[in-house]
Amino acid sequence: MKGDYPDLLDNARAFVGDVEGRSPAALRRYGDTAEELVRRALRALGYYSPTITRTLRESDPPTLLLEVDPGQPVRVVSRDVTISGPASDDPDFPSELPKDPAVGDILDHGEYSSLRQVISNRASRLGYFDGQFEEHRLEVNPETREAAIQLHFRSGERYRLGEVTFNEDHVFEQSLLQRFVQFEPGTPYHADKVAELSADLSNSGYFNQSLVTAPPSEAEDRVIPVSAEVSERAPRSVAAGVGFSTDVGPRFRGTWTEHWINPQGHKRGAETELAMPRQSLSGWYELPLDPPMTDSLRFTTGYQHEEIEDVKSDRFTVGTQWRHRLDNGWMRIASLRWEAERFDIGRSESDTTRMLMPGIGFSKLQSDSPIDPSRGYRLQIDVSGAQREFLSTVDILHVTGLAKGLITVADNHRFLSRFEVGGLATNRFSDVPPSLRFFAGGDQSVRGYGYETLSPTDDTGAEIGGRYEIVGSLEYQYQFARNWRVAAFVDEGNAVRDLSDPLATGVGLGIRWISPVGPIRFDVARGLDEEFGGGWRLHFSMGPEL
Repeated sequence: MKGDYPDLLDNARAFVGDVEGRSPAALRRYGDTAEELVRRALRALGYYSPTITRTLRESDPPTLLLEVDPGQPVRVVSRDVTISGPASDDPDFPSELPKDPAVGDILDHGEYSSLRQVISNRASRLGYFDGQFEEHRLEVNPETREAAIQLHFRSGERYRLGEVTFNEDHVFEQSLLQRFVQFEPGTPYHADKVAELSADLSNSGYFNQSLVTAPPSEAEDRVIPVSAEVSERAPRSVAAGVGFSTDVGPRFRGTWTEHWINPQGHKRGAETELAMPRQSLSGWYELPLDPPMTDSLRFTTGYQHEEIEDVKSDRFTVGTQWRHRLDNGWMRIASLRWEAERFDIGRSESDTTRMLMPGIGFSKLQSDSPIDPSRGYRLQIDVSGAQREFLSTVDILHVTGLAKGLITVADNHRFLSRFEVGGLATNRFSDVPPSLRFFAGGDQSVRGYGYETLSPTDDTGAEIGGRYEIVGSLEYQYQFARNWRVAAFVDEGNAVRDLSDPLATGVGLGIRWISPVGPIRFDVARGLDEEFGGGWRLHFSMGPEL
């Protein structure tokens, strides 16, 4: 190919294909065919007048050489793309149609076909099933090297979604299933609404199979009946797993879940976690609300024993949570829990607190993948409190906030950021149980320091936890192979008595393996502040990055 035309060369090679193993006579006979294939390949990319010189080299092996001068390309001189009918007033239809091929561009037949296919696909996706092209012409004049595009699409009337009917051969009440439906009969058809209903049913945990169909061929007066076929899953499941992190060491986790108890879709379950510093057992009972895929009322109870550094505690909780997704996409969790905690901190005498704690939290997660996202963010804020006048032994207001962000640049370069902040207000800090004090350091906090070793100390040197927590992190990752990345990071933070207290800094390098269940992280970190216990540390952890 004369000149720098990599796209033309690749397309020509794709059209001609493999010609190895042919004799000189066979290559000579194939010459006309190969030359015609090259011309087709160039025409597809707008070059209609190439000059091709053919040479047969009777070497070993013999070689058919086609030397191509593409000549001047055909360019688009006019583009007439119109949408008529009701779709012309539908903001979802004409918006963001492909801009290529644009006037002045070299003609690309693939781009023209793609533009036409996008219009057809959008009509099907939005329910304009009677739509058709009144004009679909691509006129090319090779002599003047000019191309004119004409695409005139008339949409016809938009179809609508009818009532959703569910099969009867399952255990659930129809009223529960209908709460999954988030559109009213008569809503303009949109393929995404049908897909969302199917996904919500599949992700509910109730069914081992769900199929939602809305065939346009069964429409009456442009109203499409929607049919949902579901079959319930086995009611119970048990799961067990082992893990390891440098924060808590080996860890065993077991869960028992009853995915449905009755026709109303109630659920319950139990969970246990066993690790060297922490052992816990908890149970829950959940009622689905409207809509059941996001809103629920959950009753919980649990016991946890924990021994970390200078802190030992036993905590019993019972409470309820009301989960509700707001129209703006935020999840709101209102809670009320009663909590009793017996604890020892350092050499101080054991103490016991009892608290009735109302709370409210807001969270939002946006990402392009639940396991290994390339971009997204997580925002979360939680507020809870207790007063002595209301079945509590301590006055406290407890606030925490979390922000995480992830962006990927040029496919292989990833930037992660994390910021955590927390604070508590109380008139007697010594009465605050360790579960509500702040400790920093470890795999998920400031690397280069021990797990929860960043904390204010008492007169004996025991770590007693702080009133405030501030932790920030910046991390860069480079993907050097499929499912493998290297990382460099800097963490800074501390749990402190006062917001003006100094922070600890950690830096390091790591490697990430993207396993089927999420990233597995191995880091070598250096804590730069020896007065806070900084030094060289290995950190191993796993779980989502958002």
